Amino acid sequence: MKTNLREIKILIPDDILLSINMSEDLLIQEIRHHLAFKLFAEGRLSSGKAAKLAGMTKIVFLIEAGKREIDILPYSPDELKRELA
Repeated sequence: MKTNLREIKILIPDDILLSINMSEDLLIQEIRHHLAFKLFAEGRLSSGKAAKLAGMTKIVFLIEAGKREIDILPYSPDELKRELA
């Protein structure tokens, strides 16, 4: 299945790029990762969609989410017990 892509542009002053000492490609990758984890943590994207945005497999995304202490299950301990009962 072909995925349509949309380009979104943001303007970043040259002095900012110089200050962070990062290539544009690496900065784009980092922005995509931060956005994917933020939207996932807010419940606005599923783990699969967030992984796709981040350019990762779903399992790698979930492992990284865990490292960032992002809840990957949207249940409290009591809710999870009820759900699994």
